[in-house]
Amino acid sequence: MSHPLLLLWDIDGTLLQRASVEHAAALYRALREVHGELEFEAIGVTAAGRTDGAIARDILLGCGVGVERIDACVERVAEATEAAYEEMCPADLSAKVAPGILELLPELERTHHFSLVTGNFEPVARLKLERAGIGHRFPAGQGGFGSDHARRAELPPIARARMSDPPWPRERTVVIGDTPRDIACARADRVRVAAVATGPFAVEALADADAVADDARALLPVLGDWAAG
Repeated sequence: MSHPLLLLWDIDGTLLQRASVEHAAALYRALREVHGELEFEAIGVTAAGRTDGAIARDILLGCGVGVERIDACVERVAEATEAAYEEMCPADLSAKVAPGILELLPELERTHHFSLVTGNFEPVARLKLERAGIGHRFPAGQGGFGSDHARRAELPPIARARMSDPPWPRERTVVIGDTPRDIACARADRVRVAAVATGPFAVEALADADAVADDARALLPVLGDWAAG
């Protein structure tokens, strides 16, 4: 007998590929709007698998902005990023949908529940998926986002709590992502994780996941086995 799983999808590198250019530009614009003219050129910050808030914080620290001012302006940065992205986001992101996703989502949707766990601020995430043509598959009011917490490890429990009361059970939850940080956030909440090598990390770098696939289509039998377990 099969039991529905709650599938917590990452966006960048998992559902979509190479759809972060305008997103990054919006974040940098927002940081300048809120904190004044900053020199970003020498600041090297890793973005993959992290929340927008954590990325913004590291950039600002690298630019010499004080911690108290960073903390005081968190919401202003988020709001400015969301406004800038709404202006800069391409009208059509359908070409950025990762291989296999368009076929996989309707197949999985028949028996499982979808939600999101992403480092994107929620309005950015929603607009990105809407412009990619798949936003309707991810219900409003659910998910865990970078606007909920700067630590990605906090997002899966938020998403489970928004799915049901009491929170959706860990043993029926799967994080699907493309980075070691996606794996780490699943481990922090003690839920299963399936990794796809469709982002910046190869299969070998994702070996700590419960299952690893070259692309999303290969997840179908794996998730079927887990649902039947």
